[in-house]
Amino acid sequence: MMQKTILITGSTDGIGLETAKILIDQGHHVLLHGRNPEKLDAIVNKCSSLLNGGSIEHYVSDLSRLTDVETLAKAVIKKHDKLDVLINNAGVLKTPETFTQNGLDVRFVVNTIAPYLLTQRLLTVLGTSGRVVNLSSAAQSPVDIKALTGERRLRDMEAYSQSKLAITMWSLRLGHSCKDKGPSIIAVNPGSLLATKMVKEGFGVAGHDIRMGVDILIRVALSDDFETASGKYFDNDSGQFVSPHPDALDQKKSQEVIRAIEAVIAERMF
Repeated sequence: MMQKTILITGSTDGIGLETAKILIDQGHHVLLHGRNPEKLDAIVNKCSSLLNGGSIEHYVSDLSRLTDVETLAKAVIKKHDKLDVLINNAGVLKTPETFTQNGLDVRFVVNTIAPYLLTQRLLTVLGTSGRVVNLSSAAQSPVDIKALTGERRLRDMEAYSQSKLAITMWSLRLGHSCKDKGPSIIAVNPGSLLATKMVKEGFGVAGHDIRMGVDILIRVALSDDFETASGKYFDNDSGQFVSPHPDALDQKKSQEVIRAIEAVIAERMF
C-alpha cells in the first residue's frame, strides 16, 4: 500500500487514537492532533514504538478556539504541499464549560464549525485526490440556528445531536459541490455507543467494541470502495450508505446552516 499523509483530529484517545495506531503500524505518515500538550507527547511516545516504515508528526490545537483551527491549518500547509486524508474526528458531548469565551456552544464549535473551517483551509493541499472523513452520528436532530450561533443554550444531548446533523449537512453539500474539483467528502456514523470515553461519560455504559468504528474509518479513508462516495452518508450500524436525517437532504436548510457557520467564522475569529 502506498504511504499516505493523514491528519486525524482528536487523536489522543478513543476512535481517533486507535485509528492512528493502526495507520501508523501500516506505514502511513500520521499527523496526530490533541488539545493537551502533555497528553499528546505521551501518545507520540507510545505510538513511536509502532512505526513500521511510517512516521509521526504532532500538533497541539484547541478546536474550541477558531484562531487555533486557523493556526493548525497554516502549520500543516507549511510542512505539506499534499495531504491525502483529513479525518475530522474530534468531538465533544459533555464538558464543564459549555460556552466558549466568545459566546459559542463548545459542542457546535468542536463538532461542526471547526471541522468546516479546517476543511476549507486545507482544500488546497487536499486537492482533487484527497479525502475528508467527517464523523457524524446516528444521533441527528434538527438544527436550531440560534443555538449554532450561540444565542440559545441547549442540553448536552440536544447540542450534540444537532451538531452532528449540522456536520452531516455541510458534508453532503460541500461533497456534492467539490465533485471533480476537490477532495471527496464523506460523512460517517462509525457505530452507535462504541466503547469511548465520550460514551462512558454521556451514557454511563461500557459500549461496543471500538474496533468496529476504527475499521470503517480506515476503509472510508483509504479503500477504493469509497472513491466515488463524495457527498454521501455511510451508516456503520447498518453497514451501508443510507439517507441521513431528512434535513441533510434539504438544500435550503443545509445552505442556511452553512451560511450560519460562515457568519460565525467571519464574526468570531478572535
